[in-house]
Amino acid sequence: MRYQSAGESHGPAQVTIVSEVPAGVILNATSIDADLARRQSGHGRGGRMAIERDSAEILSGVRFGKTIGSPVAIMIANRDWPNWSDRMAQEGKPPHDLVREQSPRPGHADLVGAMKIGTQDCRDVLERASARETAARVAAGAVARAFLSHLGVEIGSYVTRIGAVVLPDQAIARKKAVFSATKIEVSPVRCPDEEVSQQMVEAIDEARAAGESLGGWFNVSVTGLVPGIGGYAQAEDRLTGALAGAVCSIPAIKGVQFGLGFEAGSLPGSQVHDAIINPGALGGRGIPRRAGNNAGGLEGGMTTGETLLISAVMKPIPTLTQPLQTIDLISRQVTEASKERSDVCAVPAAAVVAEAEVALVLADAYQRKFGYDTIADILKAFEAYIERISR
Repeated sequence: MRYQSAGESHGPAQVTIVSEVPAGVILNATSIDADLARRQSGHGRGGRMAIERDSAEILSGVRFGKTIGSPVAIMIANRDWPNWSDRMAQEGKPPHDLVREQSPRPGHADLVGAMKIGTQDCRDVLERASARETAARVAAGAVARAFLSHLGVEIGSYVTRIGAVVLPDQAIARKKAVFSATKIEVSPVRCPDEEVSQQMVEAIDEARAAGESLGGWFNVSVTGLVPGIGGYAQAEDRLTGALAGAVCSIPAIKGVQFGLGFEAGSLPGSQVHDAIINPGALGGRGIPRRAGNNAGGLEGGMTTGETLLISAVMKPIPTLTQPLQTIDLISRQVTEASKERSDVCAVPAAAVVAEAEVALVLADAYQRKFGYDTIADILKAFEAYIERISR
């Protein structure tokens, strides 16, 4: 399963095409809209979220609520487009009063992108490098999530840090079960601890008042996985690399770890590796289990059958109301960076986007293992595999 997206931040729409979707997957716009709404939520979002009400329009690949084996195309209209139709027109000449974005923001794709494509107007870059593009990713991820649900796989996320405010026992949280989804979704920052959530909200408000922005940490957890998804024989088969690359492809993500992650480098092996135990001890179906989950559900580039635990760090949003120094691309004189309408903190939204990216990687890996054409055949191959590894 693969996706490709198109669309500018202030263009007519965000569009995604998901290919290699097997026939028979239950899919409707309502389920996609639920994930799109989660992406738009979170304390610290900017004025754009007051304008957009993201809604998916399925254009192809689905009939009577089920996929039919052809590419699934989804469009999400940009409600802000009418306000930008002259400055972002696909045809004709620029308006006489066009203001070019020629003061690139430190930390954004503006400067490097402008040099790459040979423009003195950063809008040619920032419109696509904008996090608005992630709406299309979430829509694509909803297709993958629908497929995985047939196989008993569930994906969730939660925020563990915003700025200096940290959810206690992060290391323990990474190793243990998923927090209550209800507590996460009712939190304004998608943090499962009510007291810590309030502290995070206050930190975001303080940053807004100071003209600052904040980054943070979030965790993605996946339950219901079977052992052996992924591979060890070739570098591209290893699920660890595919997942890390997918999460790091999200704008502003600066690091990813699995299970204990970087902490594993400071401990002896006996405190890092997870002992293998009799499956009967955990009520399993005869499939060997791990006594712990320091590995975060991955060994040798493959799933172990334990909960997949991914942690990622997001840097602060580059757009600041108290801008940093930059240069004017035309005059080459020192000036202040440009200001776009922007979020103060988007860590909760980034966690939802990461869910989508993880879903797409896992869906592709499951198809490589069990087939591509129809969910009925995939489920038969899946059950045969479970029966074999349980003996």
